[in-house]
Amino acid sequence: MKSFVALLAVVAVVAADVSHLRHPDADAQILRQDADVLPDQYQYAYETSNGIAAQESGVLKNVGREDEAIEVQGSNSYTAPDGTPIQTSYIANEFGYQPSGNHLPTPPPPQPIPEYIVRAIEYIRTHPPPPSRN
Repeated sequence: MKSFVALLAVVAVVAADVSHLRHPDADAQILRQDADVLPDQYQYAYETSNGIAAQESGVLKNVGREDEAIEVQGSNSYTAPDGTPIQTSYIANEFGYQPSGNHLPTPPPPQPIPEYIVRAIEYIRTHPPPPSRN
């Protein structure tokens, strides 16, 4: 009886329709893919059937110098689950990763320095502390 129940459980698992658990993007196909890699530069691009696309290029700057760095420029795009098109462009170099896109949050504009702080800074500048005696 135990083996019959186990066999019945195995048959139920095999026969179960789990197609709804598979993400629709799992069957996406690569429509285009290019890559070119050299010692001091590279570039690649790809596009998939589900609307994902990306491209990037990088170049080695200041070759052989102490400030040698890779500078990368690129972009990617896709459609968010809610249908919103998302596009991001970026630069990455010795100053860090710098993305841009309409969907990215932006910092609030800088606030003016309050007048009492400006007066305090001016007072400190015009009245430096006496040198300390050690």
